[in-house]
Amino acid sequence: MLNMMKVHGQSQEHYGKDLDNMRNREQILEEEGKLFPGRTYTEVVLAPAFDEAKTSLLAPMMAINKAHLIMLKEQGLVTEEEAGQIADAIRGLDLEKLRHAEYTGQFEDLFFQVEHELHAAAGDIADNLHLARSRNDMGIAIYRIVLREKLLATLRGALTLKSQLLAFAEEHADTVMIGYTHTQQAQPTTLAHYIMAMTDSLDRDIRRMQAAYANCNRSSMGAAALTTSGFAISRKRMQELLGFDELIYNSYDAIGGADYIGEMMTAVQLAAINLGRSSQDFLLWCTQEFGMLRVADPYVQISSIMPQKRNPVSFEHMRALLSSCVGNTQTVLTMMHNTPFGDIVDTEDDMQPYAWKALQVLDRMYRLLSCVIGTIDVNKEVLRKRTEGSFATVTELADTLVRTDGLSFRNSHHIVSNVVKRSVAAGLAANEITLELVNEIALQVIGRKLSLTAEQLRLALDPVHFVDIRTLPGGPAPAEIRGTIAKRKTSQQSQEQWLDAARAQVEGALAELDRTLAGWGGSL
Repeated sequence: MLNMMKVHGQSQEHYGKDLDNMRNREQILEEEGKLFPGRTYTEVVLAPAFDEAKTSLLAPMMAINKAHLIMLKEQGLVTEEEAGQIADAIRGLDLEKLRHAEYTGQFEDLFFQVEHELHAAAGDIADNLHLARSRNDMGIAIYRIVLREKLLATLRGALTLKSQLLAFAEEHADTVMIGYTHTQQAQPTTLAHYIMAMTDSLDRDIRRMQAAYANCNRSSMGAAALTTSGFAISRKRMQELLGFDELIYNSYDAIGGADYIGEMMTAVQLAAINLGRSSQDFLLWCTQEFGMLRVADPYVQISSIMPQKRNPVSFEHMRALLSSCVGNTQTVLTMMHNTPFGDIVDTEDDMQPYAWKALQVLDRMYRLLSCVIGTIDVNKEVLRKRTEGSFATVTELADTLVRTDGLSFRNSHHIVSNVVKRSVAAGLAANEITLELVNEIALQVIGRKLSLTAEQLRLALDPVHFVDIRTLPGGPAPAEIRGTIAKRKTSQQSQEQWLDAARAQVEGALAELDRTLAGWGGSL
């Protein structure tokens, strides 16, 4: 009897929970709506995606509609009369109205809203525009068109900065300064040597982004959902019409592969990290303690309480925004992680804006740094005096003892190390080291005086001489630096020509769409 009551009690309890769940479900559906789309789903997913689409994706969507129509007519899949009616419908779309439309839920997304508008204008015949294509291949093509455009803009910014860095390096080929390793004074170099290192790093970033562009600028059209189509369309013609360089050959890869955006974000991430490192150096060099750089007035802000302050906030903002760029690229890579190898268009709706933001920020930082570098003042006198008194030159003194006295480098190093210790203890600067002191230490280390002369000692401790004799490829000698600058200017011209050609190809292909359709239909 007790067992029966227990079972009955459990049944009552379960019944009560089921009833509560039903009430909760009904309450959610009452608030959210019982048909697609739910209110919260609309708010957090569909409406934001629609807003991004109408702003960034509408133009490439219409380009694909035009290209697909041209291809269908050329392949004989629509008649000339049908093509004219569809062309009229495409031209008749009120794109500005669509760009200002609000998401209502009447259509799942912008794609279906445009399809509805075309159907309303041309009737059933407009539905043939969807022959042999899917939102899958179309969506990927749209994203690739948007990304290639934004990447070309970023590359323009990168080349602008590279040109400015080359000009700055040319101006400072003879500006001697101390180079640092482990944040400690290491050896004399020149400001141009540092800037050219930065330039070569930027050059690699540019080449990585060019490679990412090549893999992005490939056409997915004709893959349809994932297996192509039984209709005799021309994938190659769609590639040409949309200004793509190549096909994504495998149709499954065309709608499932996401490495094109991953590659681009990896290149952008590394470029932002590289630029951020130099921005940090520049910010440090603006301190009174370094006294090396003075940022021009348009790029500094004044303290609200301290009248003496000239805050180089342009570099501070660069540092922070470049970090945000890295964060956005990492978001894209993280969102790709563990995404099944299949249609990822819906995932990309959420992913792409982070990629766009990363590219936009990097482009802006390239352009801002170009302006700051182009107007910055360098305190050459401070840099010169700092190098003259620094022990950063003593590597050359050790090298000189090897040449003049045939010592092993280790013995030479030992002598010079002790000379430095004695000089520091005595409060001497490097250019105050005497031949007598060097010989005194030599007697202790090798048991004899050196054949080194006072003039040889002076040259060995001269930072200008140190730099001038480092003429090996990639060294800081002004003649070597100027030769390198000339070579980099040549590569700069090649990269600018590449960029101009890439942009001309894309713009020419898209403009040709409208020229081709101009004579179609009854409205023209």
